[in-house]
Parts: sequence; C-alpha cells; structure tokens
Amino acid sequence: MAAHKAKEAVNAIIHGHSPVAAIKNTPKVVIPSPEVAMASSATAPKTPADEAIDFFRSSPSAGEEPLQVYELKLEEDGGPNKDRAYTRLPPPYRPYVLRVTLDAGTPASKNGIFYTNFPLDGGKFDRGKFVERKLPSIFSKPIKIDLPISQAGAFVYWIEYDASTSSLDASSKRIKGREGYFNVDPILRTKKRSAILDANDHIASTGGTVTSEYVQVPLDGLTVITVVSKWMGPMFDWGPYLQQASKRGYNMIHYTPLQVRGESKSPYSIADQLGFDAELFESNWKGTKEEGVKRVEKMMKVAKEEYGLMSLIDVVLNHTANNSSWLVDHPEAGFSPANSPHLTPAVELDTCIMSFSADAETKGLPSIVKSADDVDVLMKALTEDVKNLKLWQYYVVDTEKSVSDVKTVLKASTPIDAWSDASSVSGMDVVQLANLLKSTGKVDNLSAFASRGCVAVKPKVAASLIKAAFAHESDPEKLGEAWRKVVDVINVDLYKEWEEDTNVALENVKSRLTYTRLDEHGPRMGPITGKLPLVETYFTRLPPSTKHKDSELSLANNGWIWAADPLKNFAQQPSKAYLRREVIVWGDCVKLRYGDGPKSNPWLWSHMTAYVQLLASMFDGFRIDNCHSTPLHVGVAMLDAARVVRPDLYVVAELFTGSEEMDLHFVSRLGVNSLIRESYNAWDPKEHSRLLYRFGLGKPIGSMDAACLTSPEDIESPVPGGPSRPGLVTPLQGSVPHALLFDLTHDNESPLSKRSAEDALSTGALATFAFCGVGSNKGFDELFPKILDLVGEERKYDLPNGDAGIAKMKALLNHLHTEMVLEGFSEGHVHQENDYIVMHRVQPATQKGYLLVTHTAFHKGSKDRGHIDPIKLVRTKAHFVFGASIDIPSYDAPSPAPTTLLGLKSTLTPIPAFAPKNEGTDTEIIVPEYFPPGSVMVFATQMEGMDKNLDKFSKAGVDEAFAGLDWVDLNVMLFRSDGEEKDATGGAIGTYNVPGHGQLVYCGLEGWMAPLRSIMKYNDLGHSLCGHLREGTWALDYVHSRLESQTETFPRIAKPAAWLKERFDKIKATVPSFLRPKYFAVVIYEAYKAARRAAMEQCVDFVTSGTTFTQDLALCSIQMYGRVSSASLDPGTVEPCLAAGLPHFASGWARTWGRDVFISLRGLFLTTGNFDAAKKHILAFSSTLKHGLIPNLLDSIRSPRYNSRDSPWWMLQNIQDYVVMAPNGLSILSEPVKRRFPKDDSFVPWDDPRAYSYSSTVAEVIQEILQRHASGIHFREYNAGPNLDMQMSEAGFNIDIDVDWKTGFILGGNAQNCGTWMDKMGESTKAGNKGVPGTPRDGAPVEIIGLLKSTLRWVDHLASKDKFPFKGVEAEVDGKKRLVTYKEWNDLIQASFEKHFYVPLEPASDAEYAVNPALINRRGIYKDVYGTPKGREWSDYQLRCNFPIAMIVAPEMFDPRHALGALKIADEVLKAPLGMKTLDPNDAQYRGDYDNSNDSGDASVAKGWNYHQASRFGPEWGWPLGYFLRAYLLFDKIAGKDVDGTLHHLHTALIPARRYIQEDAWAGIPELTNQNGAYCNDSCRTQAWSSSTILDFLDDVHKVQPK
Repeated sequence: MAAHKAKEAVNAIIHGHSPVAAIKNTPKVVIPSPEVAMASSATAPKTPADEAIDFFRSSPSAGEEPLQVYELKLEEDGGPNKDRAYTRLPPPYRPYVLRVTLDAGTPASKNGIFYTNFPLDGGKFDRGKFVERKLPSIFSKPIKIDLPISQAGAFVYWIEYDASTSSLDASSKRIKGREGYFNVDPILRTKKRSAILDANDHIASTGGTVTSEYVQVPLDGLTVITVVSKWMGPMFDWGPYLQQASKRGYNMIHYTPLQVRGESKSPYSIADQLGFDAELFESNWKGTKEEGVKRVEKMMKVAKEEYGLMSLIDVVLNHTANNSSWLVDHPEAGFSPANSPHLTPAVELDTCIMSFSADAETKGLPSIVKSADDVDVLMKALTEDVKNLKLWQYYVVDTEKSVSDVKTVLKASTPIDAWSDASSVSGMDVVQLANLLKSTGKVDNLSAFASRGCVAVKPKVAASLIKAAFAHESDPEKLGEAWRKVVDVINVDLYKEWEEDTNVALENVKSRLTYTRLDEHGPRMGPITGKLPLVETYFTRLPPSTKHKDSELSLANNGWIWAADPLKNFAQQPSKAYLRREVIVWGDCVKLRYGDGPKSNPWLWSHMTAYVQLLASMFDGFRIDNCHSTPLHVGVAMLDAARVVRPDLYVVAELFTGSEEMDLHFVSRLGVNSLIRESYNAWDPKEHSRLLYRFGLGKPIGSMDAACLTSPEDIESPVPGGPSRPGLVTPLQGSVPHALLFDLTHDNESPLSKRSAEDALSTGALATFAFCGVGSNKGFDELFPKILDLVGEERKYDLPNGDAGIAKMKALLNHLHTEMVLEGFSEGHVHQENDYIVMHRVQPATQKGYLLVTHTAFHKGSKDRGHIDPIKLVRTKAHFVFGASIDIPSYDAPSPAPTTLLGLKSTLTPIPAFAPKNEGTDTEIIVPEYFPPGSVMVFATQMEGMDKNLDKFSKAGVDEAFAGLDWVDLNVMLFRSDGEEKDATGGAIGTYNVPGHGQLVYCGLEGWMAPLRSIMKYNDLGHSLCGHLREGTWALDYVHSRLESQTETFPRIAKPAAWLKERFDKIKATVPSFLRPKYFAVVIYEAYKAARRAAMEQCVDFVTSGTTFTQDLALCSIQMYGRVSSASLDPGTVEPCLAAGLPHFASGWARTWGRDVFISLRGLFLTTGNFDAAKKHILAFSSTLKHGLIPNLLDSIRSPRYNSRDSPWWMLQNIQDYVVMAPNGLSILSEPVKRRFPKDDSFVPWDDPRAYSYSSTVAEVIQEILQRHASGIHFREYNAGPNLDMQMSEAGFNIDIDVDWKTGFILGGNAQNCGTWMDKMGESTKAGNKGVPGTPRDGAPVEIIGLLKSTLRWVDHLASKDKFPFKGVEAEVDGKKRLVTYKEWNDLIQASFEKHFYVPLEPASDAEYAVNPALINRRGIYKDVYGTPKGREWSDYQLRCNFPIAMIVAPEMFDPRHALGALKIADEVLKAPLGMKTLDPNDAQYRGDYDNSNDSGDASVAKGWNYHQASRFGPEWGWPLGYFLRAYLLFDKIAGKDVDGTLHHLHTALIPARRYIQEDAWAGIPELTNQNGAYCNDSCRTQAWSSSTILDFLDDVHKVQPK
C-alpha cells in the first residue's frame, strides 16, 4: 500500500499537480500530506501508530519476548537534563514503550499536561498536531506516562503546568517546560547475505552471497559506498557496478544527485528537481519525465532485490542551478533586491566587478595573473571603480535633501507638533541630539540599504526636535542649518560603516582573486574575462522579462561562510555578507528563499516538497547536502513531507556547525539518523584511535549498564483496555548522534594526498571494525591518487575489477562488519601504540570476538615494521583468520586513459597464517617481522572457561538468600559506617579503602553502590574501583568475609553471605580480570536490590508504594538503627539502638541521644512500620526517668545525663504517636518498665541492687513526668563539674523547672545552660565564651509549650474514655495545693498561648498581646520563647524555626490566620535548600558559616558558638524543615486553601533534599549545612532527625492524598 501511495504521489508530480494540500496559514511550518489520486477505499490503511494500538490491545502470545520499556526521567521543571535533551531510540521492529517519569510533587506535575507530536492515539504523524496526556495528581507515588512507540521519525515533547503560587505573575499562569526530543531510528530491510566466514572462521567459498531472505539492518550494520553516478555511465551499464558493490560487502549505495544538472554539470547544481538527468539513459533519449522516474525507480528496486543494495540519495534543498528554467517564471524563489532590498548595493557592487572583468584587458590591466604585483594593480583599479559607485549613499542621510525638507516644514504655515518632552532636549548639543534620534529609533532605515538616500529622519520629526532644542531661535534658515550639524553627526558613524564594509569587501575580493589565480594550491584559473570574471559572481542575472521587474531578476548565489551561525540565514537582514563579499560563493547555484513558511513562497514550497516526496518514493535514505546552511524549519518540513511517503526514511547529514551542542540542535529537530564522520580527519594515530573510540567503540568490553540497569517489571498496557505484559525497563541516559563513519568521503583529498596510499588499507579496515554505520567511496577502494573534479571530470569508472586496490580486503571486512552487528558484537576495545591501532569486537553473551591489528601509514615511504608490544589476550584463545599488506610500487598516477578512471597500481600480499603463542589460558599475538605500514590482520577470539550462564547465575536465588532478614540484619548488609563496624568487630573490620578513590563510607552494599551507580550508568571502566578490581580479588573477598565473620551475632546473614561467596568464587575461578568489574557490579547491584526489596517488604504501604525519595528516606531508618558493642538500650546486654547521625555519632556514649531519638522516632520507625524498634526505645527511655526527666545522653543507660528540658516532652509525644499509629498501640500504656534509678532520684550504678528494683507502667511514667513538672523540678546534676562537662560553668549544672499557673506554661533553665535542642555551649577561653550557651532559651520555649499542650489534650481525652488511670496533677496554685485536671491545665494554656506568644502584625493591636514594642524586630510572627529573664528579654522576640513544631503537635493553640502569616514569613525568611535557618537574617546575632575549629577572638563565632545563630550564611539545620512543611500544609488546609497547590509549593522545597540523598555517598540528609545548602565540614553527613521529619511530612501528604 505504501508503494502504491508513493507511485500515485509521483504521478501527481509528473503531471504538474501539486502534491501539497492548500497552504495553511499557521505559525508553524507544516507540510500537509499530499493529496493524491487514490483508489477509493472504505477503510483507510492502518498507520504504524494504529498497528501499535492494536498490538497493545491484543493478548500476549505464548513465549512472547518481554516488552521493552525505555525510561526517560525528566527534571523538576519537566524538561530533560542536558544529557537527555536528545534521545535516540531503536527501530520499532516490534512496538515498545517510552516511559516518561517525573518525581511526584515537582513543579512540572502541578496540573501538568504532557504534549508530544508522536501520534499516540493512532493516525498519521503531523508535526503541528500534539497529543495530550494529563499527569496524575499524586504526591506519594512516582509519576509515569507510557508512550507506545511504533514508527520512525523526529518527535518533540514538553510538559505544560501551572506556575507556582509563590512566583505567579499576571502575565503567565501556565508554564511551558523545556522541550526535549526523541528520534526513532527507521526500519531498514534488504536481502540477507551468506556468512563470509564459516563455522571455523575460515573464509567461506560462497560467503557474501545475496540470498532470498530479507534482513532488518540496524544503522550500525550499514556499509555505504559513495558513487558518482555520471562516472558509471547510463543506467543500463550499472549492473556490473552494483554487483561489484554487493560483492565488496556494501549494503547501501550513496548516489550523488541524479536530477537534471545545471550548466556547470555539477551534480549538486540541479536544474530540474523533478526530472532525472538524460545521461542516465541511452544517448539521445527523448522519454518523458514520468518514464525517467519509472526507470530510476526500477533500477533502485533491482539494486535492492538482486544485489541487496539499499539506496541513499543526496538531497539539495538550499539552492538550485543558476540556469533552472523555472526561475524565469518564479524569480521570487531566490533572494533579489525586489524581495530583499538590502541586497541592492551588493548587486551594484557585483555588477561593477563583472563589468570590470569584461573590460580589464581593454583597459590594459593584467588579464592573466602571474604575480602579487598583478593582483595589486587589478585591486587598485577596481578600488577606484568601486569608489565611483558612491555606495555611501545607501548608508547615510542625504544631508542636502534632509535640510531642505526640514526648512520647508519650518516655513510652512501648518503647525508643527511639539516635541514630546521639549524641556529634556532644550540645551542639548548636536551630538546629544544625534544620539537621541538614533537611540529612539527616529532615524529610519538604518542598515536597510534598500535605495540611495533611504536613510532619513522624517522632516516633521526633525523640525519638532530642532525647534525644541533651540527654543530661543525662530529663523527657519538658522534652524535648518542647526539641523545640518545634527545630520553631519549622525552620518559620521554611517560613513565609517560604509568605509569599513567597502574595505572588507575589497580585501575579500583580493583574497579570492589571489587564491583562484595565483596560489599554488588554488585552481589557477585562466584569463580574466566577462565569462571568467575576476572572482565568482555573487548574483545570477535572469534574462529580461516583461512579467517581472528588473529588481526581481538578480538572484543571490549560494555559498558558505567561515564560522557562520548555522541558525542565521546569511542572505537575510541583518547580514551584510553579500555586500562585504564574505560568502565563498558557488556561482552555479542560486540560493533559495523559503521565508518563514509556505505562505512566504507558496510555489517554491510546493515544488521542493514535490521534489523530496519524489525521491522518498524511490530511495531508502537521504543525505542532506549542505545541511548546516539549510534553514532549519525548511529541513524539518521537507523531511516531514518525505516521511509521509516513506515513514522509515534514513536521513544522514554532514554538519559543520562547529559545536556538538549545535549538532544536537539540528539532529534532534530534523531527525537526522546518522552524522557523517571521517577517519581522515585524524592527524596522527592517537587522534585516529580517539575518533574510533568516540564514534565506533559501541560499548567498552565488560560494560555494565545492560547487565545491571535493565530490570524486569510487569507493564500495564499504554493504551486503554489492553492487557499487561512482562517487560524489561532500561533507563535512558541520553544519546549522542549516531555516526556513519567514512574512511574517506567522496569530496575530500585522497589517502595519497593526506597520508600515504598504503594507509587506505589500514584506515579502511579500522572503519569496518567500528560499531556504527560505516562508509567509503569507490575511488578510495580503488586507490584513486587524487580527488576528482565532480564538475569537469567526464571519464568513467573502470570496468568492475573485484581485486582493484584494497577491494578484496574491503569485501571481507565489510561483510564481517555487518555480520558482527547483526550478531551483537556490541562491545569493543581500542588500543593505540606508536603507529599501531588494535581493535577488538566482542559479543558479550558468548564472549566470541574478532581482533583487528593495523599498522597505520600516516607517512609515505616507510616499510619498517615499527614497534608494538605483544598483544596479550587474557583467558582468551585466538587464531588467525586473514590479513594482508599492500605494495604500491609507484605513487605516480597511472597514465590517464581517455575514457577510464584508474587507481594506483598495487598488490595485496596475504599475511601468511600463523598461530598465536599460547601461555596457559592466555594468548599472545606477536606481529610478524614483515608487517609494513598499511598492513592489517584479523584474528578470531574466544574467551575460555566462561560459564555462558554466568549472568543468570550471578542473579539467581538472590531474593531467597535475602529473605528473612530483619531491620538490624539489613543494617549490617546495607550500611555500617567505619566507626560502627570497628566497634562491632573489636576493630577487626572497617570500611574498605579503594586505592585512588579512598575510603568507602559504608562497609555494606550501599558503600559499594556509591561509586558503582555512576560507573554502571556511564560504563566508566576507567574508575579507580574498576582498576582495583582488575588488579585483584580483595574487594570480592571483603564483601562476603565481613559478613561471615559476624554470623554468630547475626545468624540470618549467613545465607546472603553464602550467596555472595558462591558467586564471587565463581567469578574468581572463571572470569578474566578485565571482566571482573562487570560481574562484581552485577552481583553487588543484585544483592543491593534484593536487600532493598527485603527492607521494603517490611515497611507499610506508605513506603512500599511510595516514591523513590520516600523509600530512600525510609532506608535511613535501617541506616541509623543497628547493633554496636559500645552503645545499647540495655546496660547489661548489647541491644540495637538508634544513632543520632553518622559519622560523628556512630558508637559509644555519643551514639544515642534522648532528644534525637524522639524527634526521629515517628518518622524513622512509626511511618515506616518498625513498631518493634519504636517500642523498645520508648520502654528503654521510660526506664531512665529521673527527676521527671529522661536523659539526653543515654550512655547505654549506665551514666545517663539529665540536662535536657525538652526530651521528656518529645518522648511523650512519641508515646502518643505510637498509640495512634502502631497496631494495638494503646497497650503500651500498661507495659511494665523496670526503673533504672531508685525513687529518691539518687544515682546508683546500673548493676547496684537498688537499680531496677521497682517497676512502673508507661502510663505511670507519663503521669510522673506531668506531676514532677507540676510540682517543680530543682536539682543539681549528678557528678557536676569538669568530669561531667568541661565547658559548663558552675551555675549551668543547676536544673530548675516550674509551671506558671497563670498561663499554664512550663518555664525553666538559666543563662548558663541550654536545655533545648539549641544546646551549643561556648568553648573558647580566648574569645571569652567558654561556659556561655549560644542559645540558652531559658523561659518557656515555644515547642515545649506545644508538646506539653499536646500531651495534656491527649491524656485528657484518654482519661475521659477511662483509658488512662489518672485525671490530673497535684499542684500548688495561688498558695493552695489542689488537683489540677488535665483539662484545666490544657484550657489554661489554650487561653494563654496566642496572647503571650503572638507578635501582632499591626502596632495598633499591641495592647491585646503581651509584647514590648521596643523589642519587636519583626511582626506577624510567634515568639521563640516566652519569659526570658530580665536583661535578655529581646531573645523572646527572635524569629526562629521552632514555632512550627508547636503548630503540628498542638494546632488548636494557634489562630489559623496568624499561623499562616507566620509560616509565610518563615517560608520567605528562614527556609533554606536543605533545612531551615535557625535565626532571622535581620537579627543582630546572626553570624557566618559554622566552624567548630575556629579559635579566634570573636566570641560570636569562636569554637562554633553560632551553631544555632543561623541565618543568611548558615548553618541551616535539616530537621526543622519537616515540621515547617507539615505546619504549612496543615494550616493551609485549615484555611481552606487549594491543598493541591500547597503540596506542589511544599514539594518544591524538597527538591534539593531529593537530589542530595540520591547523589551523596552517605545516602541521607545532613545534620546541617552552611549558607544556601553549602557543605559544612563539622556536620554529620546523614542525620536521623533530618530524614525523619521529612518522612513525617511525606506521611502527612500520603494521608491527605485521595486513595
């Protein structure tokens, strides 16, 4: 059907009908499908997109291969990252899926709509038609869109989404994200060839024979040969040439243009795009265009079906021949002064040069240039002629005319409009007036060059200005003369511009004249005449016509410019390239003027569309000639039109844009399938090897990405109603343009000219071993001594001679190239040593390979063997297949035959077969003594001892091995920092040190994954870890041995240890060293994924169904919860406990902190589902209750320290959370707890009989905390003094806490201690801050009041339901002891909070609140503390990040409007990339970066005193961010705001955290950072509470989201 449509389209073209539907007036360039006369059909034929929909709706067949899914991850703004901006996808032999993923909650997901012009819903492709897919509005699960891919082409996509409410402006409510592009390779089919080598790798006698079967050829399998069709003679003589190309192993012929040639006879100067050149047919052929089309079409069919040769044709879109007959009727198709007036002086200049050339001899000027003096004489004369043109008149204001016109206006009786701002110009001098006119655009037609005198200032404008400027003057004559002076100033720069342009033009003419007629390497053109002018003409002059004006008949010729911007058309304004003679012009080609789209030039668009569709109907592919100079929108539209006729059109181009980024710009938009690269661009063997590595390596041997990163998954159908299918998901990392690597293109100098003739053999062989498309030209294979003139050369190729030049070797190598690609020899290695280049291609599944050894010949004359070390192949056997050296007796070109093109005489001498040296399982190839430059040889290789099922074995049984591991086992498997491991193993084991890389941060699998992620992603086999693995097996032994040594403590890890050992033993026994990194990565990554799955299986749905970010954070619960010897929840036995952070809090007394545990417990344990660990920590700390407090420093409950006022309240909040969130959570209240200390609070050792001598229930512990606070707490810390705290002053050891029964608030602390989390104690004697807390917060800290209120509300509720055994506390109120019920205390705080903590927004409201206006620094906030003692009352009013904590635990205390206002201030002032600033930037206390080693005399920063005085410079703490986000969400919800919009806004704040946890080796969220998220050396790299509170927020989001 496709072929039938193509023929009908051609018939329309031949009969003069437009194949293009009516031109649409659209902003985009869209060529509609051709309207062709087609047989009526009841049902339109199915498109590839329709067929894909059918496929995905059909049921999977038995034994069906897994569905391939390519996953493209987008950035937060909905666009691809730089690496993924261009994605190349394989041919859709079978439909597959492109999965676009986006992190939930990112800005682009806010009412996001995915747009693409891929026809997802079926039908034909239309570049201007976009399909929409609405992104799901979810925040707790990954966002993904699966696109069914079924046809080749170039496609664009983007996401449109709502602007953030915080950045919304009036002009833009929707944002269009950055565009990305995906190109789908075409399906190319041709006849299959028989194998060139037999099963024993001997040359097959019938190898390379075309069979009756068809084969799909990937782009990498292409072998292309360029022929100049006119040198093959008429088509009836082509058969032997086609047979020759086929036998030489080529499967595609690249034809130079076959259309009617122009008068220059260059194939690239096409006179009739819709007709084929008469020389293709027999002499005096008089057939019609239609007959010619049929004959060419038949020839292409014969080439494919009989010889297995696909076809590639040059397409010329940028110009037409200067004698194209249709230009006479359609001069608008070119650039002329009529449609491009700025070319007018350029035409004048060109005409002057042409006239000068015609008259040169008659004027006595040298017509034959023999010397530089002749050039100077000619240029001097030409300069005079050019000056006489007075081209400056196109540049400047005509002074006399302008002055006269102004005077006329001034003298007229008609009033002149006053200057808009007369006072501003009054008194300006003429220079200022001139500049004003230019800067305000009042000088019309600057640089327009449309006509002489076109530059002007409107007389009325000039008169108005001059009157305003010289208000004291009324005489028109004097004002006119004043205007003259202004014009003179305007013209100064314009005269300079003219002078510079003229000088540049003349210099360019001189350079071109010198090159074309004098330079040794130039063409040495003959006498200067009118027909052979001084330099090439820039314009084609059409014959006079009554239908067209003269200005339409001078058309700009095409050419090129050094270092031109390919996105700018040098024939259009503001370019002056034609005027300055900067174009290296092709005098036989008229540049085509397409304009902005079809509407600009309807006939030309129709004509050229017909041209490309005609060619697309006959040829498999296009090579876009002069692609970088073809307007991009033209190329896009023309290729779209061509793909309508042939959807699987193969498109190649040679770009000279000057940058890879610009190359991608063209490739992605045009859908260029291959960029032509050339081996002969290399200047030495090292550069040649670099080109081969860059464009032809494929993947390095031992690549990991395919083996590691592709994962199985059950794939839901991407179309509604379809069944799911088993699939394989492969992440996309972005693409580079595919290469079509030519050894030498047809339009470049020969090997003899660039290197040596012998080099053709070695370079030609190397190209064939590249894993990309490869190409050559017939002259290269046959050793043509020099580049041939496409225009002037009329001889024909020699009659086919299979053995000419290097053809015999090329035949073997070309066939082998395609076979290696079809059989998947995708991995390669390139080695360069002196003049040798060795390439090895390997099939990764079978480890079979072919090795090519070449001795390059960059220099002429040498026959020396040169030097290369023996080539060692580890664990690999090799045998010789074939090889040859080349002997060229003379570099002199053969005597020219009158009708035949001949190459250099040469002889290919076979390299005698020899056996490589075997050294055990290794092989050593020693190059023979006679192996002169140009020689090549090929060996077949086979790795031995490799288990063909090793990949499967490396992954088999992993889930079974890791099943049954608990949270603590997984801590050992996945994490364990150096300090933890050494502590747990008595110093026997620590983290692994990789030479050149350094110490891994974890002993477990995550430690290895940190470097492996990047190594696997980019196949970075040069990484230090890979080098270390190649050198030995130490790392393999470490991984399992560290586990085996700990199985007594952790018996369940024995199975995964055995699994790892079994695999690593197999790798050590069978895998050569160079493949060891790959299989190490395979095993480690499989184990890591299994461990991660084992962890997720123990988590609740919030985690298991959540985003990768949620799961990464959840893993921090395993990261922080483990067993070490020196820290425990029990003083007598080693029990797992939570670390505050790593690496600083890995072990010992510093590991587990009361405050940190209970800020972290909800997020790390309760939201993830580790309820057992949560309960153990609650019970352990409950047992430590003393003085009504729990310890901050636990020290395994041996010597706990009680100096934390907030810790008990955090614990009570966690007990409340446990009751609510854990299964049967209420039962914990009745759990008995053995008490560590006696009832009198005396300190006793943990093993003293008085310790653990009585028990309390958890409910009783809660009551005791409440009662002790109600009664007042007053004690001095046990063992107070330097032995307890060497920084603390004496008064700091005194702990005092009371309740203010007027407000219900708990107040405590003093100026010498710091009882909340902001607990930095001064340490610098030099600076005088030793013993002085940085942030004492004595009084009633806002978060403690919130936690107290939350507890009271909760226990009151329980008591009212008879679920709590107490009703209140005994307290002395107003001098009387009585029972204060929980409700009474709760209500007292409720009534007091807003009045005492809120700082009103308006001063008028101050009287309603307990504020001192003199101390207010910022309004509309909540105080950080209430009741700071005298002398430091100002600290109450500091804006800090603690109030959102109170908002979350006791939201009822807050006026919702006030709360939301304060949160918005915090959002603007305190929020930082990875946390929250801990102090208002406007506060006088703020200081710079935190540095605990600072021992300066500045007390504000010495020894890190500003630990919590953070603002614009840091530190910025991680954990308060979670509470801020939770509070913002909660109060936005209370206010009835758009929760969806709020969630997007808040998730944007998490983007840096998401990136950090994925990219940082510690795989967590840091304790704190310096300014703007910058690294802080003194921070823990991962902190329990930092991850925990973000999990808390995400858990809230999960609950808010509709299920």
